[in-house]
Parts: sequence; structure tokens; C-alpha cells
Amino acid sequence: MRPRGLDEVVGQRHLLGPGTPIRQLVDRDVPMSLVLWGPPGTGKTTLATVVSHVTARRFVEISAVSDGVKRVRAEIDLARRELGMTGRQTVLFVDEVHRFNKAQQDALLPAVENRWVSFIGATTENPFFSVISPLLSRSLLLTLEPLGEDDLREVVRRALADERGLGGTAEMDAAAEDHLIRLAGGDARRTLTYLEAAALAAGATGPGTAAEAAGETGEAGEAGDGGGRPAPVRIDVDVLEKAVDRAAVRYDREGDQHYDVISAFIKSIRGSDVDAALHYLARMIEAGEDARFIARRLIVHASEDVGMADPTALQTAVAAAQAVEFVGLPEARINLAQAVIHLSLAPKSNAVITAVDTALGDVRKGEAGPVPRHLRDAHNRGAAKLGHGKGYKYAHDHPGGVVRQQYAPDSVHGREYYRPTRHGAEARFSEVLSRIRSVLRGGAGRKGDANGPEGG
Repeated sequence: MRPRGLDEVVGQRHLLGPGTPIRQLVDRDVPMSLVLWGPPGTGKTTLATVVSHVTARRFVEISAVSDGVKRVRAEIDLARRELGMTGRQTVLFVDEVHRFNKAQQDALLPAVENRWVSFIGATTENPFFSVISPLLSRSLLLTLEPLGEDDLREVVRRALADERGLGGTAEMDAAAEDHLIRLAGGDARRTLTYLEAAALAAGATGPGTAAEAAGETGEAGEAGDGGGRPAPVRIDVDVLEKAVDRAAVRYDREGDQHYDVISAFIKSIRGSDVDAALHYLARMIEAGEDARFIARRLIVHASEDVGMADPTALQTAVAAAQAVEFVGLPEARINLAQAVIHLSLAPKSNAVITAVDTALGDVRKGEAGPVPRHLRDAHNRGAAKLGHGKGYKYAHDHPGGVVRQQYAPDSVHGREYYRPTRHGAEARFSEVLSRIRSVLRGGAGRKGDANGPEGG
């Protein structure tokens, strides 16, 4: 099912439009060096092969896993002779180029520099770390993205119908197609591998074999198409599960399961049941839930249910979200799991959300009186005449950095929104807050206390 031309390539539309490097390489037939960077199964080898076929160039594929410098130099020498004698250009495709060491990558430089070949390197690793700078600077870097759901559905349906694939000998129901797309994870190669395994498990023979069998017997199969071909076998979820040994997780990203599972996930973390929380995390990942959605929920939970009882919980959750963006699944599952374990085992406090929601409630009820005059901005012209800033006490001029004065409007003066618990680190903040409030409101502070403010 490998595409025979650029028009058959599924996905990567940002690389295939008019004027893009790939199009120039094909349409203008000029030497060019490219580094294709992207996850497995996104079309790196496909693009290299298509470029060769549609331009009628000599195509040489080298695997950095099994080939070495000797093969590279031999192919470059052959390409030079071919170019000098016939003018025919060579596309030198190096798969997994990041597996070449520095010396092996250096061997490519003369051919790239002198345009003896059109070099195309494919890598799943960050080329800024895995490809030497001289080679990278002489090449255009093209980034391939994981295929989207619509792209993968096109791959599946094309393979079911096309004579190069199953040629109509199998059909797949909607639920099985959805499960296959989730399992594929944006990888077209994996999609086709799983589809082929499921078709074999269902008893599909493929278009060629089916036609030969019908020709030998001279009879059409039961409920066939009248042309000697048996009726297509049906691939359902049960068949797909058995073929790929991966159970279908009952999970609808737009329906009840989505909300029920994420609810149970958060409540398990809140309840400190780390094992249940990890179960629901695995369930969402396996079902194809957006990892960014999971990370966002962890960030909210870190402040809503842990808060100041463990201030590092928010840092861990944010770091996990960044890892999702930088690394992506499947590796980011480890970062998400670390955040889940941290939040599950952390001491719990809902004092942060209670504080801000109570304050919001007062503001919505209209309890938002004027800002005390001594706190108002005194920089604009005429502010001094209005008494703005008069009597303000600069906290840093007082022992302990805290001084008695009113900060809140009269309508909410003395209101205590933040009520820390005695859980985890919040117990320490509770003691500090008690001393600060004592100073602000005229109580007796402990003079010289290094862990809290002095009276002012």
C-alpha cells in the first residue's frame, strides 16, 4: 500500500503543498538534501521512495542499523560515476541516520556538499542532537507529524478496497475501525500491520488468492458479487482484539465514559488511592485519551486538592504537562504516572480553592468597597491633593517586613478567606499566617522571631 505518487500520500499536507521543498525536489528535479524527522509510521520512507519514483532517479536505500561507511562510500562512488557518464541523479536515502556515529555521518558530507547525490536522511530522534551540525546545516529539516484520525481512516479504507491491499475481501465495522485507530497512535505502518493481522484472523484471503480460488472452482462464493469472488469477511472488535492481543477499552471520548473515568481518576487521587488512580490513568491512555487533557486535570488538581499542603505538587504537575508537549506518548506516560503518584501520596488540602471561591463569592455579592485611601496610587498628578497614599507604611521599613495597617476594603476588613489545614507543609504556613494576622490586626508579635514577622 505504499503510495506511488505524492497525490496518494496521506497526511503531512504542510510538506506537500505547492512550493514546498518536497514539491521542488519532484517538480524541478534539482539536487537537494533533506532530513525528515518524525515518529515511526508517518511517511519518511514513503516520501523518499515517491521522490525517487516520480523523478525516475536512481534510488539507493541504506539502513544505518546494518550498513557502515564501506557501503556508504561505495554507493557514493557509484553515484558519481552514474552522474558523470549518464547525467542520471541518485537519491541516497539513509534510514535511521541518527544511528550513524560522527565518523559515519562525516562520510556523507562530500557527496552532499558536491551534490553528487540527493541525500534524504530519516530519523525519529531530535536531529539537533543526533545529526552532526555540518550535515544538518547542508540539509533542509522537514518535520513530520503523527497522522490524525481522519488520515488513518483513509489509510484503512483504502487498504480494504484497493487491489494492492485486501481488495474488498474484508470489511470492518465502525467500532473495530475506531479501536484500530486508537491502537495505531498516529502510525500508518502499525495501522496496516494490525489490519492485515485482523483480516487473516477473520479468514480473508486477499484479492489475488480469492480470484484464483474462484477461477479454479468456477463458482461464486455464497452471497458473492457474482464475479467469482466470495463475500467479504467481517472484521469486528472481537476479531481485532484476538488478532492484535489488545483488548478494546470501553471508552468514548465524547460520551459518558470520558466523564466517568476522569471523575473517578480525580476522586481516586483526592482519596490518596494511588493504585486506583494509576488504573484510571492507564485506562485513559490505552483508550487514546488526549494526554494534554489528562495533564491539564492534574495541574488543576494539584492546587485544588493538594495546594499548600505540598506546594511542589503543582510544580510536578506542570512539569508533566511540559513533558507531554516535548516528548509525547508513549514516553510521556511515565511523566504522567510520576505526577499521579506524587499527587496521590501528597497531603491534601482544599484551602486554596475554598479561599479563592469565598473571596469571589463576596465580590459577586457586591462586597467590594473602595480601596483604602492610603493604598491608592499616588503617582498621578493631583493624587496628593486627594490624600492618596497618605499614611501608607512601607513594610520593608519595619522589623520582620510586616506592619500593622488595613489593606482590605472596609466591607471585607477582617474577613479570613484562607484557612490553612494542619496537613503537610500547610501546618507550617498556618503558624506563619497566624503570626502575620496577629501583627496586621494589632496582636502581639514575637520580637526577633526569624520564622515570622515582628510586631510593628
